[in-house]
Amino acid sequence: MSRTAEEIGRTEVGPRPLPPLGEQRAATNLSVVDTVLDNGLRVIAVHQPTVPMVEVRLRVPFAGAEPAHAATAEVLAAAILTGTESRDRVAVDTELALVGGELSAAVDPELLSLGGNALASGFDTLLAVLADALTGATYADDEVAGEKARLIERISVARSRPNVIARQALQRHRYGDHPFTRELPEAADVAKVEPADVRALHQAAVLPRGSVLVLVGDVEPERAVAGAAAALGGWQSDAAASVLPALPPITPGDLLVVDRPGAVQSQIRLSAQSITRTDPRYPALQLANLTFGGFFSSRLVENIREDKGYTYHARSYPEFTPDGATLLIDTDTASDVTAAALLEIRYELGRFALVAPDEAEVEIVRQYAIGSLLTSTSSQGGLASQIAALAVLGLGVEWLIGHPDRLKAVTAAEVAEAAQEFFAPTRFTGIIVGDVEKLAPLARIGGVRFP
Repeated sequence: MSRTAEEIGRTEVGPRPLPPLGEQRAATNLSVVDTVLDNGLRVIAVHQPTVPMVEVRLRVPFAGAEPAHAATAEVLAAAILTGTESRDRVAVDTELALVGGELSAAVDPELLSLGGNALASGFDTLLAVLADALTGATYADDEVAGEKARLIERISVARSRPNVIARQALQRHRYGDHPFTRELPEAADVAKVEPADVRALHQAAVLPRGSVLVLVGDVEPERAVAGAAAALGGWQSDAAASVLPALPPITPGDLLVVDRPGAVQSQIRLSAQSITRTDPRYPALQLANLTFGGFFSSRLVENIREDKGYTYHARSYPEFTPDGATLLIDTDTASDVTAAALLEIRYELGRFALVAPDEAEVEIVRQYAIGSLLTSTSSQGGLASQIAALAVLGLGVEWLIGHPDRLKAVTAAEVAEAAQEFFAPTRFTGIIVGDVEKLAPLARIGGVRFP
């Protein structure tokens, strides 16, 4: 006779106990080469032969102080793979397709990023196409015009989205007119970009010295580095890639209300200064953040989503900036409960600093943190992306390998200290985007500045 899942999971005296979690083990036997080529390009090659593929991630520091830089950079990223002196767009796509490969490009105020993958047997082809784009991209007039049109449409749509409006407002509130805030150019500025502007920016700023190339997959590291050196030997410059100037520290203070007439929801964004991954306190802060709002069963989510029903989504998370780090808290909520939601966020921040998480709470987030890290790095693509993110911060594979042990060593007392130091309500500032006419109750709880 068959039994239901509920019957199988129970005994006469109650539910069957869950088996204990097994030990989560990091990959400590990775074969790695981390070196700098003659042209100044740092190459990190990792042998991970789980599938016969290879992943590539290139990060080029790509800062620019000129107001037009962001628009030109977006067009460059959109068009860099549309053709070279030896390959047109069709040839680029065809060569990659024949080796099961793909490449894409993106840009932000800090980095130009190129990435993709291919069958391991097509490794040389993948590098050849990448190298050709880096050294010979032509930015044909018709290709630039087409990419500009698509960008203008995408940017126009994006700038109307509440989360984009909130992000831009938060960046301006935190950093003023620093180049780091120029994450999305104006559509009108993109329309002014000419092919000659893009070619000039490529010549001046797409440089190997200071950049990082990460190669992960079914290729021996020595062979991968040799292939990169051969393919990219013609990518040369005496200049170094351009990095962003230091960001000003975040000043705690009132939240700024940003008017969005007619909005039925409000976007709440809080931020405070934090610490980098190399700080000895970082593992404890990582677990403290998870406890507060970093995963679905966190204190913040349990309060304003599960208990109060003010929002569908709430979270806290770190953001690693060019020379530091910040903590962010964000949620979206209906206009009529915005003040109540903010009050509960402040309450949870204060409670977190006063009521320390117990051993059981810390152990749950510890297992989550270690498990999430190991899961995210179990694939070639995930490992390549993690290494690339660390490399631009000056870290290597050894940091990634050693982090699970650092998390295991954190005590509940250290998590409590991190909560008290970094989550005190007085350390935060931020913005609230919404219809000012519907947000009058915010004035009654204070700490809010209206336009």
